[in-house]
Amino acid sequence: MGDFDFLAGTWDVTNRRLRQRHVGSDEWDEFPATSVAHRFFDGAGSFDEMRCPSRGFSGSTVRILDPATGLWSIYWMHSRRGILELPPVVGRFVDGVGTFFADDSDEGRPVRCRFIWSGITPTSCRWEQAFSTDGERTWETNWIMDFTRAGGEPDQAGGGQVVR
Repeated sequence: MGDFDFLAGTWDVTNRRLRQRHVGSDEWDEFPATSVAHRFFDGAGSFDEMRCPSRGFSGSTVRILDPATGLWSIYWMHSRRGILELPPVVGRFVDGVGTFFADDSDEGRPVRCRFIWSGITPTSCRWEQAFSTDGERTWETNWIMDFTRAGGEPDQAGGGQVVR
């Protein structure tokens, strides 16, 4: 059940966000963040808060596993909007990579949204968001977050970290 146990603890995050989406841009805005994640429901749930002080916002994510289907639903909240963003992205981990999808809209246009969690080690991982406007024939990655564990290593229970 604990697919997101790796995320529990405190992380330094390097964000790279595409400056303009849907125009073929290759200009990225890079900014730091910190993230603190917790697990709950014996690993069938995960919650984190990411603070981006240089951008003046925070974001939080809730992840919950449906034990009947084995699918995770991931919900995002943004401090500037103050709502639970819908729809969630839904998916699972296969061979150490988590892939999640949703039909959504971006700037008024329908998009297929994809999250990928990859490169998972005890001290690092990567999250990527991409949109498709052509039925998944092509994808434009528009946000990448590289996580580096802050202040230590994860503890054996996956619920925190060991600070050295």
